[in-house]
Amino acid sequence: MGKITPSWGQEFRATLSLAAPLAAANLLQMLTYAVDVIFIARLGDEPLAASALAVSLFGLVLWAMTALTGAVAPLIAEAIGAGGPTVRPVRRSVRMALWLAVITGVLGMGLCLLLEPIMRWTGQQPQIIALAREYNYIIIFSLIPMLLAGVLRNFVSALGRPLFATAITGVGIFVNAFANYALIFGNFGAPELGLKGAAVATIITAFVILGAYVVAIRLDPKLHRYHIFGRLWSPDWDRFWQIVRIGVPIGLTVTAEAGIFGAAAFLMGRFGASELAGHTVALQLAALAFQVPFGIGQAVTIRVGYYYGARDPIGIKRAGWVALAISTAFMACTASAMVIAPYTLLSIYVDPYAAKNAALVGFALQYLVLAAAFQLVDGIQAVSAGALRGLQDTRAPMWIAIFSYWVPGIGLSIGLGFFTPLQGTGVWIGLATGLAFAAVLLTWRWMARESLGLVKQPQRPS
Repeated sequence: MGKITPSWGQEFRATLSLAAPLAAANLLQMLTYAVDVIFIARLGDEPLAASALAVSLFGLVLWAMTALTGAVAPLIAEAIGAGGPTVRPVRRSVRMALWLAVITGVLGMGLCLLLEPIMRWTGQQPQIIALAREYNYIIIFSLIPMLLAGVLRNFVSALGRPLFATAITGVGIFVNAFANYALIFGNFGAPELGLKGAAVATIITAFVILGAYVVAIRLDPKLHRYHIFGRLWSPDWDRFWQIVRIGVPIGLTVTAEAGIFGAAAFLMGRFGASELAGHTVALQLAALAFQVPFGIGQAVTIRVGYYYGARDPIGIKRAGWVALAISTAFMACTASAMVIAPYTLLSIYVDPYAAKNAALVGFALQYLVLAAAFQLVDGIQAVSAGALRGLQDTRAPMWIAIFSYWVPGIGLSIGLGFFTPLQGTGVWIGLATGLAFAAVLLTWRWMARESLGLVKQPQRPS
């Protein structure tokens, strides 16, 4: 960072230039998942419900591990903002994050194997359990390459190359669509694998994306100068444990948030396959919209991290509030779209006018109204959490998330879903309540950052 703090307008443009490609990459990533849903939905409600249950656990583990290794982003940003030599600290941070990705990936694969007992414990239908088990046994092998690619994405983004993430994720969509079309239905001479074909397609896509990041980093002079793949075997345990100390609370925060949505899938499964399928489609749309504030949150972590390293409290303030303003404006638009044009949005995933989808669409329309209601608070909590991560403040936000999502959030979901006639609608009211609690508490902590001692004060001249 320079000596002069950018103006509000300059900060707006800088945040937007970083957030836009990151948000676009997130949207493209969601479209990659949407490709799976689109193809699997053609197989029927039961395969779609089975894949939703498997992905609810796999996605929870993936998000948590990605968040943990994502602690490398504020460390890179701080090193750059401090203005000293950057090659060595950045290289060590990325190297140890790659180590952490492999270690946590192996542990994550083990956690995903708990899917079958979880499904049995939550009372899922036997035919759904059988389909989900086969799908899960294959998809877990995509976890480690996905985590490694996530570390490299943080590296290229913090070094000012967020467009690489956008382009590489875009390539992944085409690879995933081609592989799904070939392997699910047996096209282009490939075997017809059905639901298992979707899992194999995910593995292929994960390795292609990882390889693309490696090639991009080697070919770009600015990125290649860090030689992040050099001496990969050489440990730096101090840096490793620094990433773990910052990243574990982030991972638990994401687990608390993603976990409530994963738990909601299992709760919805108790009401029937159509309710779960409708929930899956509505949640996909809500998650699609969330990718923009999620990208803004990633950007504000880097922007605040720059100013944190530079000891610039004014820059920190402007970066945080600009990001919150951009996120709130966008989510107001998506909330309006969910109310005004729900059939248009649902057509992304299914034919809303087909008779066979009538039950699914009926439930999805109910849930979309509630998804619109929590769009604003979802965006606010994501960006507030991202700004606090830029300050390397992760422990207190973790406790805020755990409380918000698992006390008022899941508490209301269970209470309204199973002890009132609301059923699925009650589950969604609980989801919205948990997000609202998190948004209020995280924003309060961001506003109180200086009084809480989270901001480094400028160094006085000696």
